[in-house]
Amino acid sequence: MTHRTHHDGVLIVGAGLAGLSAALAAAPRKALVLSPTPLNQGCSSAWAQGGMAAALGEDDAPALHAADTLAAGAGLCDPAMVEILTREGPDAVRHLAALGAPFDRTEDGGFAVSLEAAHSRARVARVGGDQAGREIMRAVVAAAFASPSVESRAGVHVRGLLQDAGGAVRGVVARHKGRTIEITAEAVILAGGGLGGLYAVTTTPAEVRGEAMGLAALAGALIADPEFVQFHPTAIDIGRDPAPLATEALRGEGAVLVNALGEAFMTGYHPAAELAPRDVVARAIHAEIAAGRGAFLDARKAVGEHFPTEFPAVFAACMSAAIDPRVQLIPVAPACHYHMGGVVTDADGRTSLERLYAAGECASTGVHGANRLASNSLLEAAVFGARAGAAARDAAPASGRVETAAPLPDLKGAALMTLRREMTLHAGVVRDAEGLTRLIDTVEGLKAAHGEGPVLATAGLVARCALDRRESRGAHFRADFPRAVEPAAHTLVTLPTQQALKVAAE
Repeated sequence: MTHRTHHDGVLIVGAGLAGLSAALAAAPRKALVLSPTPLNQGCSSAWAQGGMAAALGEDDAPALHAADTLAAGAGLCDPAMVEILTREGPDAVRHLAALGAPFDRTEDGGFAVSLEAAHSRARVARVGGDQAGREIMRAVVAAAFASPSVESRAGVHVRGLLQDAGGAVRGVVARHKGRTIEITAEAVILAGGGLGGLYAVTTTPAEVRGEAMGLAALAGALIADPEFVQFHPTAIDIGRDPAPLATEALRGEGAVLVNALGEAFMTGYHPAAELAPRDVVARAIHAEIAAGRGAFLDARKAVGEHFPTEFPAVFAACMSAAIDPRVQLIPVAPACHYHMGGVVTDADGRTSLERLYAAGECASTGVHGANRLASNSLLEAAVFGARAGAAARDAAPASGRVETAAPLPDLKGAALMTLRREMTLHAGVVRDAEGLTRLIDTVEGLKAAHGEGPVLATAGLVARCALDRRESRGAHFRADFPRAVEPAAHTLVTLPTQQALKVAAE
C-alpha cells in the first residue's frame, strides 16, 4: 500500500550544491530535501576539484567572464542568462565564504585565483588546491543542518513525479526503506545532477545517472540540447570506476600533456596547447590513445614536490595506484564529466510544467551552451539554485486532485552495465551515425525488457538528439559531420514523441 503525506513547503530532489542552495534560499518557507544518499555523498558537487569561476580579481570584470563563457559555448549560450551568472558570481562566492567555505586567500585577504583553460583571466577561486567541491559542500551542509527551515531525508529514491489533471507537478512518488511513498508539496525543485553514471568511464558518482532529467521528460517537460555531454580530458586512467580526476588547474599551473614517445602533442592540435577548450583537449587525447601512443600528464616540473600540499586529492589518487606524480607521469584519458543539456528553465528555475523547478546540472539555463567553461558549474549551481529556491518559496497554495502514480522502473545490474558500455562506445568523445544507431537499438531493447524509466529516457534522448545533430559543435563531435552548421540552433524536445526541434540561438 502506498502511503501519502503532504509537505507544506518546497520539496527538493537532490542534495548537491544546487539543491541545498535552493533549500537555504527558500527560507523561511520549509524545505524538504530528498536524497538517495547521506548529505555530501553521491553528488558531483562534492567531487569538484577546480573551484568556482567568478570575476574577483582587480584585472577582471563580469563582462570579461561573460565573453569567455559565450566563446566556450560555441554559439548556444543565452547571453541574458550568462549576464546573470557572471554578474551575481562574485557575490555567490562571497556568500559561500561567509558560510564557512575556506577559499584560498592572498596575503592581503583577497581570493587567490587560478587560471584555467579558455579563461582570459585568472578567476577560479580554489580551496586547498583541489578541495573546492568538498569544502564548499561541507560548509553548505553545515548551514543546512543549522537552518530551522531545512529538513533532509536520506535513502529516498524518487521514482516519479505526481501531477494533477492539468499537468502541474504536485509532488513525487518514491521508494524509502522498501516502501512506496508519495509526498505532495506546493512546489518541486529537481536538483538531481547530471548523467555521468550512464557512461562506463566517468568522473562523477555512480548515483548520478540522469534520473532528474528523465523524471521531468517522462512528465512532459521541455528538454534542451541533451546531446551535449562534456568529457573531461584528464581523468586518471588507473582502471577505477568512477575514474579519479586530474584537475584542469594542473595544466593551468604548467603541466604538459605528452604521449608514450615523450612528445608534447597539444601544440599540434591547437595554438593554446594545454589551455585549449576542453573538447579540443579531450579529442586530442582520444586521438593519441586511439593511435596507440597513449596520453600522460607531466606535472613533475610544474608541481613536483608541492603535490601533497597543492593538489592533495590528485596526489592521493595517484599514490593509491603506485604512481608518484612528483617523479612520474600520470596516465590520463577522457571521461564523461558534465552535461550541458537538461530541463529547460527560466532565470528563476521555472520549467515548462507548472510548479516544477530545476537547478544545477539537470537544468538547462542556457549558460553553458555547447561546451561549459571550466569551473562555471559550481557557480551555476549556487547562483541558479538560490534563484530557484527563492521563486519556489513564493508558490501559491495548490488546489485540485493529485493523481496517484506507480514508481517508474529502474535499471540495474548487467543491464545498466550494458548501457554504460554502449554510451561510452557510441555517444562518447567522437560519434557517428552508425554507432549512435546501434546505441538507440540497445536503448530500445533495454526498454522492451525492463520498461522505460528515467535512466533509459535520458539515454534515449542523448542518443537520438546526437544522431539528429548532423554537425560538430562544442562538446558534440561527429566524425561523419566534422563541421559546424550555421546558424547555431538548439535542440528542443519533449517525450513521448522524441521529435527534436532545432531552434536558432538568439
